[in-house]
Amino acid sequence: MTPRAAHPYTWVKSSYSDPNGGDCVEWSPSRASVTGIVPVRDSKRAGGPVLLVSATAFAGLVVLAKTADV
Repeated sequence: MTPRAAHPYTWVKSSYSDPNGGDCVEWSPSRASVTGIVPVRDSKRAGGPVLLVSATAFAGLVVLAKTADV
C-alpha cells in the first residue's frame, strides 16, 4: 500500500476548536470561491479523509457552531 498523498489545500483551524488539541476542525477556503465546495477535516488526522461540502452547507455548519450549546 502506498502512503496517501497530502491534500492540496491550505487549511484554517476553526476558531471554535478546542485550544487544548481536542475537537479540532479545519477548513480550506483556497478553492471554495472558485468551485463552491469547501473541504473540511479533522486536524488530528491531517492525512485522513476530507469531507467536501457545498458552500451553502458549510455556511449552515458555521451557523450551527455559533448557536449550538455543547
